[in-house]
Amino acid sequence: MSSNPHSSYSQPLNLPLTLGLPLAIAALLLLIEPTRLDFALANLMYTPGVGFVGKHSAFLEDVLHDRAKQAVIVFGVLSIAGFIASFFIQRLKPIKRQLGYLVLAMGVSTSFVTPMKAVTAVQCPWSLSQFGGQETYSPLLSHRPATDKPGRCWPGGHAAAGFTLFALYFVWRDRKPRWARAGFVFALTLGTLFSVSRMLQGAHFFSHNLWTAVFCWLICLGSYWAVLYRPEPAAQRESVAV
Repeated sequence: MSSNPHSSYSQPLNLPLTLGLPLAIAALLLLIEPTRLDFALANLMYTPGVGFVGKHSAFLEDVLHDRAKQAVIVFGVLSIAGFIASFFIQRLKPIKRQLGYLVLAMGVSTSFVTPMKAVTAVQCPWSLSQFGGQETYSPLLSHRPATDKPGRCWPGGHAAAGFTLFALYFVWRDRKPRWARAGFVFALTLGTLFSVSRMLQGAHFFSHNLWTAVFCWLICLGSYWAVLYRPEPAAQRESVAV
């Protein structure tokens, strides 16, 4: 048992950073439509008459898309199995809440994408006339031009498979701070890698994936607040200060 009577409580959350910063990014994306940046980056990855540089890449499609997503799915399934097992296996009972948190955070972080794609109907870069397709571009909050093939590209689904692992940061935040920092860096790196790989294929604009990162972080943060966060009571903090 820890000699610190307050070790069972969570570290205070820096809300201006953990909540304020992602909300500020979201507000900025809404106020300043990043069309010019999106197109500038997409043009760097596109050759007229040829297509996007990663269009026919077996590595990007088979390894960084299919196999990588399958690996994240396996991790999610193992989390579900571990959570169920924690009700019956004594060794897992102390981390039941952490396993439950993983299931909740990862489940919501990945399942929100498909419904939002259907609602927003944003076109992929590869479908747009500027990049060899037939569809007309429209900003996120604008009316969608009439089409027989509504888009399904906002937010980024593959990016969510990486950014959902922000949950690792919150799982370890109060028990293993170093592991938590490593988990954050891993999730950010993996999500960014997945994002860039799909941008190289013409599947998403930069802003699609940035929105995904914001959503996944907020979902993981909110799930942490609901399931794992245990702030130290004010009375106890004051007694320690005295």
